[in-house]
Amino acid sequence: MSLPTISPLRGLVEVTRLLRAREDLPALLDAVARTIGESLGYRTVAINLYRPAWDDFEVTTVHGNEEARATLLGNARPGDDWTVLLSERFERRGAYVVPSGSVDWDSLGPSYVPQGTAADDPDAWDPEDALFVALRDQQGNLLGILSVDEPVSGRRPTDDELDVLVSLTDHAALALEAAKEAAASARHQRALEELLAVSSRITGETSNAEILRRVCTGIRDALDFENVCAALVDPQSGAVVPQAAAGWHLEELLQRELVTVAQIEPLLDDEFLHEGCYLLTHEEARARLASEVEVYPSQLNGRGPWAWNRHWLIVPLHDGRGALLGIIWVDNPCDRLVPSADRLQALRIFANDASSALVSGRHLGELRFLADHDPLTRLLNRRAFVSRLDGEVARATRYGRSFGLVIADLDDFKQLNDRYGHASGDEALVAFANVLVESLRKPDDAFRIGGDEFALLISEASEEDTVQVVARVETLLEKLAAGGEPWADDLSASFGSAACPEVAQDSQTLFRLADEALYDAKRSGTVLRFVARA
Repeated sequence: MSLPTISPLRGLVEVTRLLRAREDLPALLDAVARTIGESLGYRTVAINLYRPAWDDFEVTTVHGNEEARATLLGNARPGDDWTVLLSERFERRGAYVVPSGSVDWDSLGPSYVPQGTAADDPDAWDPEDALFVALRDQQGNLLGILSVDEPVSGRRPTDDELDVLVSLTDHAALALEAAKEAAASARHQRALEELLAVSSRITGETSNAEILRRVCTGIRDALDFENVCAALVDPQSGAVVPQAAAGWHLEELLQRELVTVAQIEPLLDDEFLHEGCYLLTHEEARARLASEVEVYPSQLNGRGPWAWNRHWLIVPLHDGRGALLGIIWVDNPCDRLVPSADRLQALRIFANDASSALVSGRHLGELRFLADHDPLTRLLNRRAFVSRLDGEVARATRYGRSFGLVIADLDDFKQLNDRYGHASGDEALVAFANVLVESLRKPDDAFRIGGDEFALLISEASEEDTVQVVARVETLLEKLAAGGEPWADDLSASFGSAACPEVAQDSQTLFRLADEALYDAKRSGTVLRFVARA
């Protein structure tokens, strides 16, 4: 049976067209196999693609013989087997001609041997003959292997025929390389688009958990890692605490023994730095980790020099001063390969965006906080006090609820400042603010409304409740004086209180009466004065 053929020249033109066509890889390989088979007159053409994750060659395309397709398609042959077949002793004109009887095919796994018997003619094709050509990229790296069988002529190839086969295969390799580069470029473009989308979503976000959740999801979707975790350093304990995850369940990560900065610092060595990320083999990581650190076993491992095999990949998150905020930890790459430089660079950019958003979110959160809080004592400020007081008065008069307003003023604070210095004066203000907060009940609030002037809003407060609050303040100030700070002995305060709606039903009058009660207390030398109830 003969096959319709096209000339080798037209085959070269067709493969060149495929080089420009940018078809998807399966369609490209089918077209390459068909073109080579038809132009050079081979009934069976198989393409074995190199799988770097497994260091083997998988038969992905079989053109022509259906029996060969059923036998070969999907089979994978280890790289070591191909080392035997692509031996220098079989090399001829850039191809590898393996004569019948020169290798033990049974020891090399599944092979297709067409039916037929050997002819007496030394130039006749033997059913156990084999002919291979390596598909290499422009750097000489092996992309795959082309196998042709069952020549229509029934004869072994001449040197000229081998030259044409090698030339067509070289062009096919260019087409294969271009297809792989196009796929990689598309993945990189998708990663950049996802990066831009994540960057826009986390801009202005103040929740650390939400920032990191979106970054983890973006890394998983854009860079094809099954598992991503982002953790922040707890400044008190030094523990690296998971805040968000994609692929893993955050609750399960939090149940594991937390690692500390001290434990992971040995991994963050410049020896393992690649494109701003720290990449270590399992053996390198295990050698530097304390024995008690629990190691997550990667699931998507491969074999061979480019395969992911329980590697560790950590990206640090730093603030503007270089301090370690946390880490992003990724695992289980879907392609089972150690990430390329482009992939690591994209991962570093994701981490940079996360760091910037964390710092910006912290600053934005601080700005929002300072809109209603005093920057020194961290108490609510005068702006918040006026708003809260108006609201409490409105509720009290409308619903018949009561609350107490207490105004506090530090005694002789100017002298304390002059005697001990402004830094000690600031320490005294902060200490007094902390005392107020500790003295209040949960529904109550403390405010700093002036230099050394404070206010308290006490919900549902009787005079007895107010007396108890002030008594707690006095007790805590005495404890503070015993703490050894030189200014603590001079720290005392006077208080004035007025109740709403009993003595006033508008905020301005209520404040004025409480303030007058405060100065009555100062003049009389007592700690607390109440405005008499109407």
